[in-house]
Amino acid sequence: MSQNSLRVVWVYPDLLSTYGDQGNALVLERRARQRRLDVQRVDIRSDQPIPTSGDIYLIGGGEDRPQRLAAERLRRDGGLNRAVANGAIVFSVCAGYQILGHEFINDLGQREQGLGLLDVVSTRGDGDRCVGDVLADIDERLGLPPLTGFENHQGITHVGRNARPFARTRVGRGNGTGDGTEGAYNDTVFGTYMHGPVMARNPHIADMLIKLALDVNALPPVDDRWYEALRDERIAAATQPA
Repeated sequence: MSQNSLRVVWVYPDLLSTYGDQGNALVLERRARQRRLDVQRVDIRSDQPIPTSGDIYLIGGGEDRPQRLAAERLRRDGGLNRAVANGAIVFSVCAGYQILGHEFINDLGQREQGLGLLDVVSTRGDGDRCVGDVLADIDERLGLPPLTGFENHQGITHVGRNARPFARTRVGRGNGTGDGTEGAYNDTVFGTYMHGPVMARNPHIADMLIKLALDVNALPPVDDRWYEALRDERIAAATQPA
């Protein structure tokens, strides 16, 4: 990668793209091109090897059986772990977020080994699904504005000592643990339960990933009026009395 190029890998769109999370790849690609970066986007299906030469890897949500299949194939392939070891950045959503952890409960009701890229463990909740709009404050260390998104999951994810919560909820349930946490991250690996798609509602997340990939502190400004209108609309919806 040079200072003017970026390689974005969209992982397993045939298994993990149930809730429109491919929009994250579209937004990331668009935000990079607006900064005149040469962007190569690569969509890797589950029957293809994961390349280790990507700069940013995106993983979306999916249903229970596709999630298990994706985890099995990612473990067997090993490419994503090797890419992270080489310094690549990963942003994952919902089922993809659970896969990056140590383990989750699969569609057979069994513990399924994850990739161990995030210090989180996911179980299955016994109560109502976590469904609805979310408003949360992103970890201040990341310097981003509040997070807006839509959650729809039964899983409960516990964040371990070697990861930090991505955000703290004002509205919504986030990780579902009752402690107000939402998502998790370490230096280069991020996970969230937020759909929306989350980068359309929060374009600053896409910018953060681009800055990390380029190892720069700032990017040239772009026109954010459309994004801000969407953010204002969804934040207002989340904070309206039921």
